Amino acid sequence: MLRSGTSLGSFEIVALIGRGGMGEVYRARDTRLHRDVAIKVLPEAFTSHPGRLERLEREARVLASLNHPNIASVFGLEENGSVRGIILELIEGPTLADRLLHGPVPVEEALRTALQ
Repeated sequence: MLRSGTSLGSFEIVALIGRGGMGEVYRARDTRLHRDVAIKVLPEAFTSHPGRLERLEREARVLASLNHPNIASVFGLEENGSVRGIILELIEGPTLADRLLHGPVPVEEALRTALQ
């Protein structure tokens, strides 16, 4: 887990946004362009696994090849020692987990979202 104030290239970690089985996502400040971004990094347990590192890089390449309003833009890849991260557009708003706290998603809403 990265700590607030840690740097990854020109990005300074501000706070942990979320954590899952395949990564941790942090809010960070781009100190060159003065904007907030999201950084997805592998959990520490996976940083020495070549297959996981390649998968992270492949994910970055695939996302960078897409251009859609519902997909965060990829700004790049950064590395600092054993930490590698995908630098992403920061999208503000509730998460799916936040939405599910209000109950199941109705089929109509799920279909509208999926069609987008």
